[in-house]
Amino acid sequence: MKHHIVLRIVTKIMIPLIVIYALYIQFHGEYSPGGGFQAGIIFAAGFVIFSLIFGLDVAQEAIPPEAARVLAAFGVLLYIGIGLACIALGGQFLEYKVLLPNDQAGESLGIIGIELGVGVTVASVALMLFYAFAGREQE
Repeated sequence: MKHHIVLRIVTKIMIPLIVIYALYIQFHGEYSPGGGFQAGIIFAAGFVIFSLIFGLDVAQEAIPPEAARVLAAFGVLLYIGIGLACIALGGQFLEYKVLLPNDQAGESLGIIGIELGVGVTVASVALMLFYAFAGREQE
């Protein structure tokens, strides 16, 4: 792809916009349609585009497969950790209002944390799936 200069330039312009859009979807999922799953898929799609244009080796240098595994586990642990924190503070699993003295602030904090855990997990798992399929040898 080194000779496709237009694709490389357009990709360098589009990837930051895709990541910013994924972050927008991530942090506005509480108030509007969207959230962690959608943001994770959008981020992963941007990274897949990056790897198609610049190569799988360059993509795996940017986010190694081991880092994707660690991030996937971190996202799940964040989700579970928020649920366990709710239990430790006297509520039920994922009863966010116990997280802060103000019920509404606790709900906001809880859902943002949960959606962040979901987003990180979905993006990481989508990248791991892409790495698994893209790294296969042709038969």
